[in-house]
Amino acid sequence: MFMQQLINGLALGAVYALIALGYTMVYGILQLINFAHGEVYMLGAYLGIIVLGILTALGLPAYSLPLTIFITLGLSMLFCAAYGATIERIAYRPLRGASRLAPLISAVGMSIILQNIVMLLQGKEYKYLPPVISFEGYALFGARISPVEIFILGASILLMLGLQLFISRTKMGKAMRATAQDRIMAGLTGVNINRVIGVTFMIGSALAAVAGVMVTLSYGVVHFFMGYTAGLKAFTAAVLGGIGSIPGAMLGGFMLGIIENFGASYISSVYKDAFAFVVLILTLIIRPSGLIGPRELDKV
Repeated sequence: MFMQQLINGLALGAVYALIALGYTMVYGILQLINFAHGEVYMLGAYLGIIVLGILTALGLPAYSLPLTIFITLGLSMLFCAAYGATIERIAYRPLRGASRLAPLISAVGMSIILQNIVMLLQGKEYKYLPPVISFEGYALFGARISPVEIFILGASILLMLGLQLFISRTKMGKAMRATAQDRIMAGLTGVNINRVIGVTFMIGSALAAVAGVMVTLSYGVVHFFMGYTAGLKAFTAAVLGGIGSIPGAMLGGFMLGIIENFGASYISSVYKDAFAFVVLILTLIIRPSGLIGPRELDKV
């Protein structure tokens, strides 16, 4: 029982971590909480179920299941990355010099707009997809880990490691770190600030799309309102690990998934969603900077 809940919690935490990376990257550069990010995850889930449905109707999974999943992930990531860049260009860039409340209101507005667009285009009903991977899985220390959970954990860890290498080793990654440290000084040294911010939104949105496709593969059901709760939990994960810290977002996501799963199993599944927000409250009270987030310095 313990090992099974641990595996399930890690798989759930991997999804939260991928979404939380988008929150923490945007906040690290713009000091902005992109509350429309949860809806990008929802859009990725819808794209996953649509593309998988089309490819299944064409018979591609019978020919090559890995190719089917790769095409689904690629199309979802490209579409959501373009959508993330569009959000930044339309909703945030014109308000960059405004008070901090204005972009926040704009983010909430973009969230509501996308929810309603998807609801009008796809309807209010839940959308279902038959299991794409039917293999039962493997036994591990008395528990069972499914191929979908293996894929979720493996792909998530690879993407997180790839993002960390991108941030630390590439020229664009260095520009992103410079912009996060001092946007004005980075601009004076030749860094294209608009491009850096646009790439940040694109990367975060692409990772959220991967999380959405993973949820589609795991549960086979999507809904236009699913991004709201998942977005809040991912934000909680980012705060728990340390908002603005990429390793913190990864750690916070996995920890939140484990806490939520064990709480639902050993305490009560009725309060499953409440555990995340209890963690958020305790984190803000005990350590507002998060587990490995940077401590704020007083500025005179």
